[in-house]
Amino acid sequence: MGLYNLDKVFKPVSIAVVGASERHGSIGNAVMTNLMEGKFEGELFPVNPTHSRIHGLRAFPALKKLSASPDLVVVCTPIDIVPEIVDECVVVGAGAAVIISAGGKEVGEKGRRIESEIWNHAAKRGLRIVGPNCLGVICPGRKMNASFASHMPQSGNLAFVSQSGAICTAILDVSLKEGIGFSHFVSVGSMLDVDFGDLIDYLGSDPEVRSILLYVESLTNFRKFMSASRAVSRVKPIVVLKSGRSAAGARAAASHTGAMAGQDDVYDAAFHRAGIVRVDTIGELFDCAELIAKVPRPRGARLAVVTNAGGPGVMAADALAKYGREPAALEPATLEKLDDLLPGYWSRGNPIDMLGDASPERYSRTLEICLQAQELDAVLAILAPQALADPTTVAEDLVRLMRGKSFPLFACWMGGKDVEEGVLTLNRGGIPTYDTPERAVQAFMYMVEYSRNMRLLQEVPPRLSRPLRVDSHRAEEIIREGIEPGSEILTEYDSKRLLAAYGLTTNRTEKAVSVQEALKAAREIGYPVVMKILSPDISHKTDADGVQLDLRNEEDVRKAFETIMEGARRYRSDARIQGVTLQAMVPRGDFEILMGGKKDENFGPVVMFGLGGVLTEILKDRSIGLPPLNRLLARRLMETTRVFSLLHGYRNRPPADMESLEEALVRLSQLLVDIPEIAELDMNPVILVQGKPCVVDARVRLEPSPRKSPMHLVISPYPTDHESEGVTSGGIPVFIRPMKPEDADLFVQLFHSLSPTSIYYRFFSRLVSLTPAMLARFTQVDYDREIALTAVSREDGKDLNRMLGVARIVSDPDGRRGEFAVLVGDSWQGRGVGAMLLQECLRIAKERGIESVWGTVLQENRQMIELGRKLGFEIRHIPNTHEYEMNIDLHSFHVTREE
Repeated sequence: MGLYNLDKVFKPVSIAVVGASERHGSIGNAVMTNLMEGKFEGELFPVNPTHSRIHGLRAFPALKKLSASPDLVVVCTPIDIVPEIVDECVVVGAGAAVIISAGGKEVGEKGRRIESEIWNHAAKRGLRIVGPNCLGVICPGRKMNASFASHMPQSGNLAFVSQSGAICTAILDVSLKEGIGFSHFVSVGSMLDVDFGDLIDYLGSDPEVRSILLYVESLTNFRKFMSASRAVSRVKPIVVLKSGRSAAGARAAASHTGAMAGQDDVYDAAFHRAGIVRVDTIGELFDCAELIAKVPRPRGARLAVVTNAGGPGVMAADALAKYGREPAALEPATLEKLDDLLPGYWSRGNPIDMLGDASPERYSRTLEICLQAQELDAVLAILAPQALADPTTVAEDLVRLMRGKSFPLFACWMGGKDVEEGVLTLNRGGIPTYDTPERAVQAFMYMVEYSRNMRLLQEVPPRLSRPLRVDSHRAEEIIREGIEPGSEILTEYDSKRLLAAYGLTTNRTEKAVSVQEALKAAREIGYPVVMKILSPDISHKTDADGVQLDLRNEEDVRKAFETIMEGARRYRSDARIQGVTLQAMVPRGDFEILMGGKKDENFGPVVMFGLGGVLTEILKDRSIGLPPLNRLLARRLMETTRVFSLLHGYRNRPPADMESLEEALVRLSQLLVDIPEIAELDMNPVILVQGKPCVVDARVRLEPSPRKSPMHLVISPYPTDHESEGVTSGGIPVFIRPMKPEDADLFVQLFHSLSPTSIYYRFFSRLVSLTPAMLARFTQVDYDREIALTAVSREDGKDLNRMLGVARIVSDPDGRRGEFAVLVGDSWQGRGVGAMLLQECLRIAKERGIESVWGTVLQENRQMIELGRKLGFEIRHIPNTHEYEMNIDLHSFHVTREE
């Protein structure tokens, strides 16, 4: 189900509580008490067949006896009767249900059957369900506590979503102590319907939400989660605590939720790709929650540490060093101001040690100087109890100093009873507090990581210097031959043929089943050669004496053949031996690396890169990324390995050709995108010769895939099927294709070709340039939720690298409705470019099941209004504005492809 009706969960006008009670200790009583004590402002309907009044309100024997359909139904009954209650919700037209009842899939087969019944009833009318097995939902700003939590949190702009009710109550308890406010507090339970992806989408579009915190044990719809996270993380921080890092933890998570947890390093890669900040412990989640709820995001990592004791300042510097950072260097102007203020023997650097006799006034004036320093992004104020520095007075001064200011200031008041009142004062004043410098620095660095993620997401990937051409038909033939029963492992020979079809460089390889064939192949290849065992049952060839190097003549070839056959029989007598391969002896490379891919059961194919050779499994220097990749993502994948530093050149070894490595990873990624049957792909070693990669050994394991490409991926790849060529009504030959991240430079050229009037018509403002965030927004497209096409000029079938116009339709998260926009360069307006682009967008939208498309147009933009009429849009003036709204029902839209 889509996002529709989630307002019924979070903004209900009326709530019915099924299982409402006054019995002490019952969930029905706790929910009713919380709703009433929270002063819920809507109608409240207790439902219980054995009571006429509950908590002073008229009680109803059943939902069907209510005087009106409730927006939200909170179910507090045993789960056995929940299917009947959900069916009744559908009958009376309720909008959503929060099912607190436990006993679903987490208890086994019986629970799964009950959840299946619940789903079947709910799906009849699109009833949204939170739970089962959840704590409930709280929206403090709306005075709604539809949960059995013990307290109502403060109102704020932080949304918290948890798969564990216990974590919910722990976070709630800490939030009350630290003064952290929430806009939404959601326990999702088993996620029968509403899941993390739904909630990220919903909360991302809610202006009351500034940041999102997640506690995750397992995910359900991985593609939806990735799409929602990639969209929302660009505008709001998402911080996740994912349990199950260890194998034992993963098993416990699966047992608790009834879902299998995925491999943890793949989760890491997925969170990184989505721009999500991952924390490791509940304590870190608390610390991040406090920081992002109270202070603005820092511009960078330039931190000042202000302290009245040297030791804690050193501890903060040491904590920064763990992240490869140092306290920010102070500019001469800042040092001069501090010299005028502080005693002559202050530290004269950062950390700024004001000395143990620092008074509250010295604290305030030092912090004022730091807040004005342009070289600083944030300040950590540390206080250790001293005779002249009363913790409470200093805290009061800090709160006064920061009132009305927007700057990342956070505090570490060290100690116990002596600092309690000061900590309370800081919390009440909206200043985050931590009990140790290390915790404070760690929370700060998580927010720096988010800011860095945003910069990386906005970077423009460079283009490849040559076209990425592949022979997918040849690859499919090799796969069809190799995926026959009993042949799931491709031989090295066939594996290299598959890689070669995708443009990956391999050393020449020939098969031989006898000594005579081996001699013939060696002569054709040219000495020296390498001989390897050819067997689908022997993966690690060196363990079976299955690799013979540097064969320089016929005698070497004969001896090598005999050695390999004897070694194979000794290593595994039942192995299928298909002969040997003869390969060109690649000169000793500068480096050996590993490239490969693997199908994760949750996230689909992943790409691997790292140190290659025989030490691969011991050193485990590798990183993981999700396809599809471009050059920038390939570079980021390599940068997280230790071997990457060697690839820049080491002693007498030359640097690698980085573009060649990036291109190889992009080609590998494309192979995994196109061929969902690849379960494992190892290229080890890949030898760098004169900086360029050459695959000298490869292995591919295949398995049937239940999903065709690209549905086996969690990130939608570039949709080549949306490419087309044509001639506009004005006679312009164009190539229509989806927008790519690499198009940023072309889009900038298009923008600068526009007149101020055209810019105003499209952006509704007087823009003179595009910010990096805007450029990323327009060119880095989530193909699952956005149709973005560009028209590129063509001449004699060749691109002229000139963007004539763009059109896009951005769909609502539920995929039912979309908003369109069109932009055409001034020189090509009125010549059919915009019409061709928009009509193609509408055609694709209809194919995807989008039901209607709308857009807002300024009344002066007559050309766009006329185009809308031509395509069948309904056009109406928006009262009291200079704007028109254009709408089209795609059920009646005639699908054509304008040539």
